[in-house]
Amino acid sequence: MTPQPPRRIDIRDNRLAAAIIEQAVEYAILTMEFDGTITSWSPGAERMTGYTEDEIVGSNFSLLFTSSDRSAGEDRIELATTLRDGRAEDSRWHLCKNGGRFWANGMTMLMRDPDLTCLLKVMRDETPAKRADEQRVLLLNELNHRINNTLATVQSIAEQTLRGREVSSETRGDLAGRLLTLSEAHRVLVDENWAGADLHTILRKALAPHAGGESRIVFDGPDVRLSPPQAVSMALALHELATNALKYGSLTSPDGAVRIDWNLAHDGAGGRHLTFLWEEHGGPAVAIPTRRGFGTRLLARTFGEENGGRAEVQYNPSGLRCLIHLPLSTREEALVLDLAAEAGE
Repeated sequence: MTPQPPRRIDIRDNRLAAAIIEQAVEYAILTMEFDGTITSWSPGAERMTGYTEDEIVGSNFSLLFTSSDRSAGEDRIELATTLRDGRAEDSRWHLCKNGGRFWANGMTMLMRDPDLTCLLKVMRDETPAKRADEQRVLLLNELNHRINNTLATVQSIAEQTLRGREVSSETRGDLAGRLLTLSEAHRVLVDENWAGADLHTILRKALAPHAGGESRIVFDGPDVRLSPPQAVSMALALHELATNALKYGSLTSPDGAVRIDWNLAHDGAGGRHLTFLWEEHGGPAVAIPTRRGFGTRLLARTFGEENGGRAEVQYNPSGLRCLIHLPLSTREEALVLDLAAEAGE
């Protein structure tokens, strides 16, 4: 049997337009005069707002705006923008007939047909997604609050325990600084909805407590996002490096400074890698330590081979130098790359 060609439908057919308006009940479709007076109202608009066509035609569309938005002139701004630019888009809370609210993304357009001079507004109800997003933000804020409270409790317990054992104030201060760094790193992640963190932001937050040397710590590199675990690890590493520089390294000298550089690279398989360099200069001569301190052990454990990375600390006479090589691809990304490679074989 010879296949029949598809039946052609004229997109400009008035019957098609009417069917779309009648059946697209997930969308509110309305037309307005240039002053915002509503002239037509779709079944989707009735379903979304609770107003019937007879109730609302002849009213101004501003009644869909909250009182605060009307006071701010948002309805008038939308009309003016549409008349000036041909369209205006907004996402905001709107009012229903019963006083309830719904979150809608809408587009108001200027109809340019000579025989059809009006404004067309189309809105989609996105209330469930908006409420889910607000709930997620609420939970993240609660998580941040609980983490901060837990860290504060841990800090208090550690302080009281160590003080009772006559541990030096310097050691207690080191522990408090590390806990504060953890808290700041988690705060950055909460601000980013736990989708990772920008390396520039991590640097600024981690170096902020070291005000005495921050002006002499300069850094430069492209935009790089770290996963949540990598962001916390990098924050702790930076805290240890900065603390060491202030106590024993280049920042103990008036002429000493720290230079931080990093770069992002992609390998042949599409994996992303970060190379990060901390380099001190202008300080006292550096001697190789007789034992590995907490910072060195942290670097080796956090960025070591078991995590696919590499951390090297070099005690050059001119200043300490730390090089970190870190894969940025997540396990999920690596799986996709492996599957793609298998498919290409």
